Amino acid sequence: MITIFENASVLDVEAGTLLPDRHVVVEDGRIREITEAPVAAGDARRIDVAGRTLMPGLVDSHVHVTAYSANFTELQRTPPSYVSAAAGAIMGGMLDRGFTTVRDVGGADFGLARAVREGLIRGPRLIYGGKALSPTGGHGDVRPAGIDAHDDAYNQPGLGRIVDGVPAVRRAAREEIRRGAHHLKIMGNGGISSPTDRISSDQFSEEEIAAVVEEAEMANLYVVVHAYTARAIKRSLKLGVRSIEHGNLADEDAIAMIKERDAFLVPTLATYRALKDEGVEAGLPAELAAKIDDVLDAGINAVEMAHRAGVTMAYGTDLLGAMHRRQLSEFSLRSGVVPAADLVRAATINGAKLMRMEDEFGQVKPGLSADLIVVEGNPLEDISVLTTPDTHLKLVMARGTVTRSAL
Repeated sequence: MITIFENASVLDVEAGTLLPDRHVVVEDGRIREITEAPVAAGDARRIDVAGRTLMPGLVDSHVHVTAYSANFTELQRTPPSYVSAAAGAIMGGMLDRGFTTVRDVGGADFGLARAVREGLIRGPRLIYGGKALSPTGGHGDVRPAGIDAHDDAYNQPGLGRIVDGVPAVRRAAREEIRRGAHHLKIMGNGGISSPTDRISSDQFSEEEIAAVVEEAEMANLYVVVHAYTARAIKRSLKLGVRSIEHGNLADEDAIAMIKERDAFLVPTLATYRALKDEGVEAGLPAELAAKIDDVLDAGINAVEMAHRAGVTMAYGTDLLGAMHRRQLSEFSLRSGVVPAADLVRAATINGAKLMRMEDEFGQVKPGLSADLIVVEGNPLEDISVLTTPDTHLKLVMARGTVTRSAL
């Protein structure tokens, strides 16, 4: 089946420009060619874009598709069958917002990714790391202080697994690799949703972190770290971690080190604003909500510092439960300190580069997967056109299949 998008303004994300009056040919799920002249193909499906913007599908580099609730203790007790059904609904919503690839950094597994590939679940391409690794009492340990028992069965639907000591950490890393993980995630700092740690606490010894990095590198993978503080960021980078998630409490030295190490920063401003506004209503235990203020206002300052320093940032949201509907708000939250062209790059080519998949998606370019969206308006002039899919998102194509169209 050949599909031809006619009269399109193609967004070149690397150059940050629009190329008007282009014709984009899609065949067998991939972009075959882009031409300035009309394309002859008698049996092709033709879609008249009528001058609208044709751009790469959006990439969210920090999601938790199984997090149907902000209460992680509840999530861990929920039947996997229910969580899978809820994840399907969450991923369908992501696709309808224009996200054609998401990177799950705790919770999703090979089963969900396979279900998406085979069309059993309607959703974006799912890049997953399995369960995040956490020490006892760390950000992945959701037991209240008075509970000792922990169900460590792999099929329980929590976002993380508890491992202590280098041998256990190595084994857990190898098990995630065995299950097809695209990256490994560690908890390097305390977090909001974990009941017994502090935002400021470092997690894992240097020997444990180094062991995870070594296992990842031997498998040609990379390590992602949950880190807020400058100390945790610098500690992780020194040990070879490649992707800094959140980074709200970074200082100038930490930002400079991210740049120096050619690492990535994935801010997730959307989740802090959402948790502040409606976190308790969405299931976040009230006693944990007080932690939000520790990182909320600092996040935008870290983004501004990173932009000034030329750090490569990807688009991330980290939303939970009903708050997933706010997935596009990250554009608005960053727009005061980051230009529109860089926001578009963060949500397209930068995400692809972070995942080491820039030869597969992230641009409108011959040979790449046909992950495309059509929007009314020019995101380079007004980023808000990406935040209102009900009025501005006119078409979504994921891996060559049109999943939503108003054309």
